[in-house]
Amino acid sequence: MPAWVLLYRFDLKDSTRVWQPQVIQAVLTAVLFAMSAVSAGRSTRLLGASTANLCRLVLATGLLALWAHTGGYGLTGAGLPWLFVSGVIGFGLGDLALYGAYYRLGPRLGVLLCLCLAAPLGAFLEWVWLGTRLTPYQILWGATILVGVFAALAPDTRVIIGARAWGVGILLGAIAAFGQGSGAVLTRKAFNVARQAGQHIDGGTAAYQRILGGLLLTIVVLLINHWRKSSTLPPQETPTPRPWRRAWPWVVANALAGPALGVACYQWALAVAPTGIVLAIIATTPLVVIPFTMILDGERPTVRSLVGGAVAVLGAAALAYK
Repeated sequence: MPAWVLLYRFDLKDSTRVWQPQVIQAVLTAVLFAMSAVSAGRSTRLLGASTANLCRLVLATGLLALWAHTGGYGLTGAGLPWLFVSGVIGFGLGDLALYGAYYRLGPRLGVLLCLCLAAPLGAFLEWVWLGTRLTPYQILWGATILVGVFAALAPDTRVIIGARAWGVGILLGAIAAFGQGSGAVLTRKAFNVARQAGQHIDGGTAAYQRILGGLLLTIVVLLINHWRKSSTLPPQETPTPRPWRRAWPWVVANALAGPALGVACYQWALAVAPTGIVLAIIATTPLVVIPFTMILDGERPTVRSLVGGAVAVLGAAALAYK
């Protein structure tokens, strides 16, 4: 994977190869998202999905706000409305659906559905709305990445999942993919609007403006769920205590690697590369998780995982080279 940094990209405007490794932002995003996924797994097991997700969003919002209101552009810019809506759909709707898919299908299939479907969905939406066309070469190697990820992470058919849980999980995974893909396209739209207005948006500011929408929707949904649960719980039932001391390091790591630094790099990548390319490279995130789980959890990848990972890395390298 470090070899990706040495690759250069094909300039679509003048058809000359130039030393502009513009996809490195997407590669860095995949690494940070992998670190976030591992941290999220630990914090979720300790605090529960809803609490862990809200905590990481609140912490990341504070960190991004500190940057945006000191070294960035705060809540200014022509792209602000588009980034806010992008956060509502991507951070809010997408992440809530993804956690639901995790619960029903497990993290491996949930990530597979979200990331592998997000790339073609995002590319299609950007083509229909913004007119961004991918070359046959880019489509070929982008599809190669997705095939490699699928081969590495396809679930074991011997694992039995109830028909209802399977159907709802697939639906939620598709919604998460739609949130990821459409959120990326809305971010691209925000950057286009800003450029047309003669403005510049850095990745940290874009991530801050975007996370506000996701945080708002997440809080609203959690308040509704809390109200519904509190109205149905028996009076004598007390909340389960949370092991905050053990969970906080993982919450902090999740917030830094995911919504803060990871999403900042994600916005940076979308500012310089088409949605289909960025999402296809980020689709390798579950493969990047493998070495982290080997170190932290002692897991060992299967031969299929290694072969699929090699195919996905080959596709990403070829995509970056061209």
